[in-house]
Amino acid sequence: MSLESVRAFFAEKAPEITVIESALSSATVVLAAEAYGVEPARIAKTLSLRVGDRVVLIVAAGTSRMDNKKVKATFGGKPKMLGLDEVAEITGHEVGGVCPFGLKSPLPVYCDVSLKAFDVVVPAAGSTHSAVRITPDRMAELTAAEWVDVCEVRHQTAVSPAP
Repeated sequence: MSLESVRAFFAEKAPEITVIESALSSATVVLAAEAYGVEPARIAKTLSLRVGDRVVLIVAAGTSRMDNKKVKATFGGKPKMLGLDEVAEITGHEVGGVCPFGLKSPLPVYCDVSLKAFDVVVPAAGSTHSAVRITPDRMAELTAAEWVDVCEVRHQTAVSPAP
């Protein structure tokens, strides 16, 4: 159902954007990068957080890491990741497919500035086998997201195979 809510979202708000599906799982940043043929940083991951009594979604570059101090300063409280059951119940999307599109109910969406390093990013589209290709600015526009600086960018380092 979640994939369908995302399709309906794009059909209504941005019919030029097509949901793409992969036979490969895209449930993690690494799997999504492999499934869609992009570097991991270009995967736009959606973090589901509770800050005080509010639930917020933060979309960030795949290799970035949330900076708790920056989140606390920006949102006025200590962030806590939602539990697995809460994620699906609140967003309508399963873990691994969470995105800021086609949500079960409106939630505040924030895009981290780490996304601005890319012309196109690849966020999930409601399931562990779907995504979209979209510019960061268009994603922010469609989801009424506010830009924030709450992550630290980590650079992916190549791991050499064991001898």
